[in-house]
Order: sequence, then C-alpha cells, then structure tokens
Amino acid sequence: WLMSALPTDQTPLNQHSLRALEQWLRQLGAEPVEGDPCRWTLRVASWVAELQMDQVDLRVTWQQSGQNDKQCSLPYGLSRADVQAAIMAGP
Repeated sequence: WLMSALPTDQTPLNQHSLRALEQWLRQLGAEPVEGDPCRWTLRVASWVAELQMDQVDLRVTWQQSGQNDKQCSLPYGLSRADVQAAIMAGP
C-alpha cells in the first residue's frame, strides 16, 4: 500500500492523524507492542526506548544496560522534528 505523505517535520504532533503518527514511528524504526496500540518499542545500538502515547504527551523511557532507566514526557504541541531529536538523543 502507498504511504501518504507526513505533514512537515515542523508540524506539532497534535496536528498529525493517528495514522501519520504510526507511520512516523515506523519510519523511526519503532515497532508496535503487541496488544497495546499506544506503546511502541525503538531499539538502537546502545539503548532501547519505550514510547507510550498518553492523553497529553508522548512518554519516553530509555533503557540502557547497566544504567538506570531515564524517562521524559514530550508534549504533543512540540514539532515532530523536536520530538524526534529528543527521542534519538537517547538517555
């Protein structure tokens, strides 16, 4: 199937459709958690992030072996570019 174009990366997350958010998370490399459409897992070389789509923000929990988990909440009013940069910056 054809992927529709995402809004520009300067568009706040709260102006994305749910389908666009899911497409963006897949493009990041995140995978949906089975049985919970609001949770996604993103694995990169040195850490794993769990992304939880809550009512008012996107909650990110980074797990890195030998380290305490780090968590932050990113408001949906932030641009997709800012949220992506914060997630990919890692713990």
